Amino acid sequence: MSRKGCSPDDGLMEGFFGILKREMFYGKETNYANLDELEQAIKDHIRFYNTERTKIKLKGLTPEQFRNQSLVA
Repeated sequence: MSRKGCSPDDGLMEGFFGILKREMFYGKETNYANLDELEQAIKDHIRFYNTERTKIKLKGLTPEQFRNQSLVA
């Protein structure tokens, strides 16, 4: 989330926010009674996204496993 006119980071963040909204928010807006519940759901989803969600591009690994594997090699 860089300054105006400096967009290298924007694409990555926009992609993540798109996935976040698509996977845990759109169509489920009524599941959250207040902003605190929504905030907790976002935190839980970010934890899930980084530690449990496997990706084909990462050869079936989670982002955390892929980072750890890259650091060891």
